[in-house]
Amino acid sequence: MNKYILPLYNRLDIAFIKGKKSVLFDENKKDYIDFASGVGVNSLGYANKKVVKTIEKQAKKVLHTSNIYRIKPQEECAKKIVELSTYDMQCFFCNSGAEANETAIKLARKYGNVRFKAPKYKIITIKNSFHGRTIATLKATAQEDKHKYFAPYPDGFVYANDINEAISMIDDTTVGVMLELIQGEGGIFMQDIFQVQRLERILKEKKLLLIIDEVQTGVYRSGNFLISQYFGIKPDIVTLAKGLASGIPIGVMMTSLKDIFTFGDHGSTFGGNHLSTTVCNKVLKILEKYSNSGKLSENIKYFNSCLQYFTDKYPNIFLQKNGWGFMQGLVLKNENDLSNIVNLALKNGVLVLKSGKNIIRFLPPIIISKKEIKEGFKRFEKSLQKPIN
Repeated sequence: MNKYILPLYNRLDIAFIKGKKSVLFDENKKDYIDFASGVGVNSLGYANKKVVKTIEKQAKKVLHTSNIYRIKPQEECAKKIVELSTYDMQCFFCNSGAEANETAIKLARKYGNVRFKAPKYKIITIKNSFHGRTIATLKATAQEDKHKYFAPYPDGFVYANDINEAISMIDDTTVGVMLELIQGEGGIFMQDIFQVQRLERILKEKKLLLIIDEVQTGVYRSGNFLISQYFGIKPDIVTLAKGLASGIPIGVMMTSLKDIFTFGDHGSTFGGNHLSTTVCNKVLKILEKYSNSGKLSENIKYFNSCLQYFTDKYPNIFLQKNGWGFMQGLVLKNENDLSNIVNLALKNGVLVLKSGKNIIRFLPPIIISKKEIKEGFKRFEKSLQKPIN
């Protein structure tokens, strides 16, 4: 524990000093296959030559000017994100997923005030969701155990056990529903496509908002640029962050509601600056080309088959696999095994994550190779050979 840093993280006793592709190296030069990608951030892995060159080139020009002035790479970035989404939207740039979700909440609240005679403000979220750690996004997070000590919270958030219950909870004060199509912190639980499509129809009939949190699912993690595209829906608001700039802080709220916010309603000092959006432009260009080549879908299929192998071979350890694309989890029969397996995996040179109480989460870099996947799962299987507590 470092005496100068607040003890907010239960950190593992390891420090990485460099990385290459989907492999990290610690201070002792030991290598680790990365099935975590900085919790879904490092979409291009590590030390991508094109990204490094882009950062160096931009650093010699200008890093930041603020949004008082035009920022050309931000304009290019917004255009590219909208084109990749296939939605008719506009973007607001910020610095994180929580900030993007805060922006979505503010936009929804203003929409509810200006579009209806009787103001609507209530946002319904789904049990075990996670939308951020700021006061509003924490309250939007439907996990009561995370709310202790930080009251009072802003009003206007209610929780449903599932989408069907969310539909039944819509009333005269409801402005919209906010949900993750795959819950990242909530067990890699994937929503039912038909229920989501039904929810969308009902909300549109009532002129209420569908807000999709794609902070973790977005930027090709599902195989599509947005998992919303796979679900066949057109949300009113989408939030993005993690994988956009492969490690440079950035967040985006995009929306089809182009006439709600006006000058001064919201803002960000750092959001969408020259560095973050220039890097984002490069990352999106690389990922788009990679996706179009067919390599992404091919590697996702291979990754999926590897996870299926574990559920088939180790039914005494795993119940099933959850998730989609490069956002998947193995569900443990015994939640007491979770920390043990994650720690053994680390010892054996592969990084995996926890989700919920009994799920091992896999979030590899989007560009991970078959060779790296094979080696990573070889090391992971070795972590299952020792007796499980």
